[in-house]
Amino acid sequence: MSLGRTGESRAAAEGTDPHRWWGLVVIALAQLMVVLDATIVNIALPSAQRALHMSDGNRQWVITAYTLAFGGLLLLGGRVADLMGRKRTFVIGLVGFAAASALGGAATGAGMLFGARALQGVFAAVLAPSALSLLTTTFTDPRERGKAFGVYGALAGSGSAIGLIVGGVLTEYLTWRWCLYVNVPIAALAVFGASVLLHDRPGHGDVRLDVPGAVLGCGGLVAIVYGFSEAEPRGWADPLVLGLFATGALLLVAFVWWQGRAPSPLLPLHILRDRDRAGCFLTMMLAVIGMFGLFLFMTYYLQVILGYSPVRTGLAFLPMTAAIVTGSTQISARLLHHVPPRLLMVPGMLLASGGLLLLTRLTVRSSYAAEILPSLLLLGLGMGLTFMPVFATATAGVAPRDSGVTSATVNTAQQVGGSIGTALLNTLATASAAAYIAARPHRPATVAAGVVHGYTVAIGWAAAIMLLAGLIAGLLVTARAPKHGPRPKTPVSEPVA
Repeated sequence: MSLGRTGESRAAAEGTDPHRWWGLVVIALAQLMVVLDATIVNIALPSAQRALHMSDGNRQWVITAYTLAFGGLLLLGGRVADLMGRKRTFVIGLVGFAAASALGGAATGAGMLFGARALQGVFAAVLAPSALSLLTTTFTDPRERGKAFGVYGALAGSGSAIGLIVGGVLTEYLTWRWCLYVNVPIAALAVFGASVLLHDRPGHGDVRLDVPGAVLGCGGLVAIVYGFSEAEPRGWADPLVLGLFATGALLLVAFVWWQGRAPSPLLPLHILRDRDRAGCFLTMMLAVIGMFGLFLFMTYYLQVILGYSPVRTGLAFLPMTAAIVTGSTQISARLLHHVPPRLLMVPGMLLASGGLLLLTRLTVRSSYAAEILPSLLLLGLGMGLTFMPVFATATAGVAPRDSGVTSATVNTAQQVGGSIGTALLNTLATASAAAYIAARPHRPATVAAGVVHGYTVAIGWAAAIMLLAGLIAGLLVTARAPKHGPRPKTPVSEPVA
């Protein structure tokens, strides 16, 4: 990735890092590790459940403990990056993530694994905003930023699918524990690369951490996601479920109230008042709700219903990964400088929703090539079209002191969407399957048909959520193409030391 002699001279004159493209490799490696860890244990979950004697009700916490800690603490992690400096927090996040991964791989009980996954989420919350913020401050030329965000958006969209592939290979040929151990060498390589290639100015000493805001925000998210997870076994009208939803809503309202009065708010409300950024955050959250639901259901559909091996299941997602990368790097990255972001995001969500709608026709004997593959390709292409402009638009024109928290908010929307999507859609699927089976007692193959029916109902809801994401993008994101748009009034980035 060379800019040529003229581009390098201009970069030197602007004070940018001549090694920025190699730095992008390091940032991308760390981001890939963080994103794929949300799904790498999905395919390994049956093996881990048997080994550690987890109950069916508790096994979901292997996934949810990670996404909840990650999403709930990302805003605080963004402020830590602003306070301490992005490179320092990037390295701390890598080292902590590797240690938590080793702890999880060595788990001797379910509680130890749940705790290690939550600890992974804590350090991911420090690592992810530092990575995106380093990317924002390293690439200042609009065209270079487009290419860099194309790579980053492709990883954000495809990392979860890559996690399914890697998880299948490691589970089948080694052991489920290597789905966690594998992070150690990856993190070590990224730490070495960061120490050599990444540069950053010291942190902003005037930034203060908003601990009350972190408690209110994280507590509200935990209560809501836990409420979704308890709705299936207890029922939506159960007092505990209603109490969790009410508590979560009150905590989030209190969080917003506090952010308007805190001396150093965790999430400055002026970031959310920007129409384009708010639209990008909502679009990201809703899109990931649908995508995470698909990963969960298709993993079990392919293994349990169609009898695929872990490796074959992981490879079944490979075409979707390729479609995400193509949509992000070859289409969005090339068109973003010529068309408004919403003209990429809205078609992307329409394609993704169409792919999900095709999957609502699944049966116990569906063909992968004829019925599943076209849906995965449509979904992947749509997500690739959407992710890159979301990241680029949400972080454009941000003052240096707010770059970390803005980056964190994008990642928060992604992880919160994943947490809600896993809990909500799994509850809808399970309830629909139970109702289907109860209405057809004593019929052969009722259980398998009921499970697939539950999947299709939940996927139908996911398709509707994708349509809502497209509507929000079309109505709220009004930014013009960067090439023709006005220069930001606030500095996009500060020079890299």
